[in-house]
Amino acid sequence: MQIRRRRECPSCNGRFSTYETAEIKMPSIVKRDGRREAFSEQKLRGGLARAFEKRPVSIVDIDHVIDVVMRNLRTCGEREVPAGKMGEWVMEELKRIDQVAYVRFASVYRRFEDVQAFREEVEKLEKELPGLSTQQLPLLSDAPVKK
Repeated sequence: MQIRRRRECPSCNGRFSTYETAEIKMPSIVKRDGRREAFSEQKLRGGLARAFEKRPVSIVDIDHVIDVVMRNLRTCGEREVPAGKMGEWVMEELKRIDQVAYVRFASVYRRFEDVQAFREEVEKLEKELPGLSTQQLPLLSDAPVKK
């Protein structure tokens, strides 16, 4: 995403490198309540940090999610993108990387109202990704739920 150029100072003949990046205007994010905000990589990074808190996930994985979302924003061709669409892109990537982080993010993003909504999301995830459940601890134990 950067271009490295070697340059030479005409007065002292010293050589040095410069790094150039394209300045690309990101689309605005349209919130649920209709407000519009400029896209903030820091805000996205903060949300991902909360989802990945105390999870065995590297910074490289977090950067990958951010890169995918930013690429999707740039290539969608829209001036405004609904926050819901961006949230779906994030959740698709989280689903591949870490199931617990996915459920954490989904619980805030989808505004789970009760435990049943949470359980339904976990069961849906287990059906979609049956092969991945052996790589991680189970999301829900088989123990009975206390009421």
